[in-house]
Amino acid sequence: MGLTGNNVLVLAIASAMALFVGTVWLWPRLARRSWRAVSGRVGLLFATQLALFAALGLGANQAFGFYASWADLFGQEDEQGVVMDHTANGGSGGPLQVTDVGRVKETGSGRPQRAGQIQQVDIVGRTTHIATSAYVYLPPEYFQPQYRTRTFPAAVVLTGYPGTARALVDKLHYPSTALELAKDGRMQPMILVMLRPTVAPPRDTECVDIPNGPQTESFFAKDLPDAVLAHYRVGKKPGSWGVIGDSTGGYCALKLAMHHPEVYAAGAGLSPYYKAPIDPTTGDLFQGNEELRNRADLWWYLKHEPAPDTSLLVSSSKVGESNYKDTLKFIERVKETDRTRISSIILESGGHNFNTWRREIPATLQWISGRLSDR
Repeated sequence: MGLTGNNVLVLAIASAMALFVGTVWLWPRLARRSWRAVSGRVGLLFATQLALFAALGLGANQAFGFYASWADLFGQEDEQGVVMDHTANGGSGGPLQVTDVGRVKETGSGRPQRAGQIQQVDIVGRTTHIATSAYVYLPPEYFQPQYRTRTFPAAVVLTGYPGTARALVDKLHYPSTALELAKDGRMQPMILVMLRPTVAPPRDTECVDIPNGPQTESFFAKDLPDAVLAHYRVGKKPGSWGVIGDSTGGYCALKLAMHHPEVYAAGAGLSPYYKAPIDPTTGDLFQGNEELRNRADLWWYLKHEPAPDTSLLVSSSKVGESNYKDTLKFIERVKETDRTRISSIILESGGHNFNTWRREIPATLQWISGRLSDR
């Protein structure tokens, strides 16, 4: 049974309830002072609490999409992607391969001309050799005959760490939100490329080109756009691409837009931070390279590098987010530049969680749509 399956959650809840009832029922029989009775009480309490914590943990993981599988949870997901070359009889070769096709679940239609389509893809970086999976949302217009020669703007959408790409579809509802906003005329039809920034699991690479390690920033700045451009009708001129992310993905989105404005005309960070952390999940990201460390610090970058010609959006809440003061400071710092535009979403209250980001996503999609070109 998979980690995110309903059967596992139901089994954990049932086990916790059964152990609780069993503890209440057996407690009088274990009230003696013998070592067997004491061991029985300790065993029942331990088993009940373990089952309760397991049920709560599984429920939280289903709600927030922290881990995709048991291997992911226990840090065993370390298998690298394999490049497969396909012949004319077996499919088209290239850095992006479609592995599955689905519809936008919130709609009543299975026709892509009416509801769009979600494609699961495998991507292999031509220069970085990083392999990862992603979900691509194609709007209904992509399949309509009158738009067959049209190109579309694209936004890369990133999770936090560790995160799962599927959560962007099922929990944060990016495709269905984009579909409804476009139908209402509040945003233009866009392609969404949804994935997690953890492209070398289980390591948190913070979208950094790690010396002698994964070249994560280069993957998102060059390989990913190149792979998507080779497969889909995406605008090729500057101004066609944006990037959105939450938490770790929010930091990555801001950094990518600031470091690579020629690629990303806009970057939106939902609940972001502004400096790459160093902790057990990241390891030594910079290997003593002070220049690389400085570039990953957005405060340093704003002060010492030329202001990038890009648009940024940051979000926070007055109550519930730890980044509130830093976000206000970041806004003022960007306002001092002469070329970088800054916008914000500040809620009265909201924690660092999916519910908060769902409240911010519609406005974020409208904002980024207004800053991208389809040519």
